[in-house]
Amino acid sequence: MKTTLTTHTGFRFEVRRAHADDEALVAEFFTHVTPEDLRFRFLGAVREVSHERLVAMTRSDDPHIHNFLAFSTDGMLIAVATLANDPADRRGEVAICIREDRKHLGVSWEFLGYIARYADDHGIETIESIESRENRAAIELEREMGFTVAPDPNDSTLVLVQRKRGAKLPS
Repeated sequence: MKTTLTTHTGFRFEVRRAHADDEALVAEFFTHVTPEDLRFRFLGAVREVSHERLVAMTRSDDPHIHNFLAFSTDGMLIAVATLANDPADRRGEVAICIREDRKHLGVSWEFLGYIARYADDHGIETIESIESRENRAAIELEREMGFTVAPDPNDSTLVLVQRKRGAKLPS
C-alpha cells in the first residue's frame, strides 16, 4: 500500500513499506547521500552501507521493525526510514535519511510526520531519535515538530529527541 504525501513546497512523493527485493535500490540510494548524512544516520564513519545493514532495512521479518521507502513521482528513491520498536511496542527509535539532491523540499518534515502518525496509529507511546549534536538541521526540525531534546547521559556528543504519542504535529 502506498501513501502520497505533499510537502509545503508542493513536492509530491509516495511512501511504502520496504520489500526484500529493494536491497539493490536502497544500496544505490545511499550513493546519493552525503558523507556527513551517512555519519549522522549511522552515528559513525560509514563510506558504504554494508550488505547486513541493507538486509536489515529491506528484509526484516521482525514485527517490531518497520522500514519505509519514499519515492518521487517519477519512481526515484529519495528517502528511507526505519522505526524500530522495543518488544512491547511502547518505544520506537526512528531514523531517516534523504537523498542529497532532494533536500530542502520538505521531504524530511513530511516523512517524519508520516512516521509519527504511523507510530500513533499503532499505539507506540514514544518515538525517539539519537542525534549527533552537530546535526543541527535535524534537531531543529524535530523541535519544530514537537519533539523534546535532552542530552544523552552516556555521550556528550549526542542528544536524545523524543515525541510522546498524540503530541500535536504542526500542519
